[in-house]
Amino acid sequence: MKYAAFSGALMDYSIHDAIATAARLGFDGIEIACREPHLSPDTPLRRVREIKELADDKALSVPVLAGYMGKFSENGDKDCEAAYEEFRRLLEHADVLGADGVRLFQGGPNAFLAEDYHYEKAAFWLRKCAGEARKHGKRVLLEIHNNSLVETPASALRLLKLVQDDNIGLIHDAGNMYITDTEFGRESVQQLGRYLSHVHVKDELRIKEAGAPGTFTNRTHHGEEHFLQCRLGEGGVDHRELFAALMESGYRGWITLECFAPFPPEEQLAHDLQVVKDWMNLGGSR
Repeated sequence: MKYAAFSGALMDYSIHDAIATAARLGFDGIEIACREPHLSPDTPLRRVREIKELADDKALSVPVLAGYMGKFSENGDKDCEAAYEEFRRLLEHADVLGADGVRLFQGGPNAFLAEDYHYEKAAFWLRKCAGEARKHGKRVLLEIHNNSLVETPASALRLLKLVQDDNIGLIHDAGNMYITDTEFGRESVQQLGRYLSHVHVKDELRIKEAGAPGTFTNRTHHGEEHFLQCRLGEGGVDHRELFAALMESGYRGWITLECFAPFPPEEQLAHDLQVVKDWMNLGGSR
């Protein structure tokens, strides 16, 4: 499998330094967070070409552009149209950078709070995005994410059934699924099946209260819960069954490491990359 660093974990770095750091640490690619100072829908194409040259110089691929636009299920039509136009501009960036997919957010609320109309409205706009992406030879990517319509495999598949377009794939994120308290191992890989298009990796831990560095609060079906962002192997998210299931399923795509634990960025990325490689070499076994 191929490993990418998430540039969002290096947001205090320039995109030049983020690319150089990912290459120095031994990553195969960099998934670019599409917000300044790294990249955005408004970044001029000449600047995008410069980023492509930087990545090529370091022999790094750019597999995915991590967009932040969308929220189609929550926003009014005017804001949805604006988000759609931003997505179209990111597709042009993806053409230059050679990215296969562009992530966007369908919106919320939590799946356990959502009504049918949330899914129906999101599906309408996602169908448009999928059609536009197809013109560029790209795929729309939706991340399984807490506080969203697709916070479980079941809710993600519910939305895709409404969209009825195979040009949408799903990003498996065990860290997010741990927060949501849904299964993130072998069963989840089987559920997602052909829609599993990309994988994010990070570790989290449920804690009694937030406030310290690296902590946050989130609403789940249990109520308000508190979490600590951790390096791999130091939290509550055991990825090893997931990795074994990915190998069994024949997955040969990208794994993006997006650790936000309260450590120096280079230190935490180096740690997580080594842990992932060790687990993979052991075949994901416990």
